[in-house]
Amino acid sequence: MSNKIAVLLSGNGSNLNAIINKGINVSFVVSNNPNAAGLTIAKKANIPTYTWKSLSRLEKEVSKLIIKHDLKLLVLAGFMRLLSKEFVNSLPPKFIINIHPAILPNFKGLNAIEQALENCAKYTGVTIHYVDEGIDTGSIIQQEKITIYKNDTIKSLQKRLQVVEHDLYPNVIEKILSKKLQYY
Repeated sequence: MSNKIAVLLSGNGSNLNAIINKGINVSFVVSNNPNAAGLTIAKKANIPTYTWKSLSRLEKEVSKLIIKHDLKLLVLAGFMRLLSKEFVNSLPPKFIINIHPAILPNFKGLNAIEQALENCAKYTGVTIHYVDEGIDTGSIIQQEKITIYKNDTIKSLQKRLQVVEHDLYPNVIEKILSKKLQYY
């Protein structure tokens, strides 16, 4: 399959697992965290993994791997580092996508679920967006809202958001790869 992607992650890899389960061709997985559980998921699926703690080294090596594997899309799935302006601008426009557990532009950055609860928001959701130089500031591709219940906790809300993420993200990736989504 020519529509290959790579995934950058820092944590448990639940979105990577959803992507793999959807049958999307993942060429490799990269993490800044050598202990990320997502690396184990990739290895079990026979997907090559790479780890570099240094962001500048990671970006340099990923740039080489993108060319080597002729990637069509770079997917951030719980990658908890801000990519450098130089790296982002070295790639074609709309080449990197990210998923965020909030309805952007609300609750950008870390702890979005906690931010939504602390601000007594009535709803939150999931946003998939293109990556630019900022923190969760790229063009929005797709969003899905969910209601925040009065008895929601960080854990219960995160669990409900992950159900949405695991369905929405692979579907959006497939649509981008098949060029069924056009964004300006």
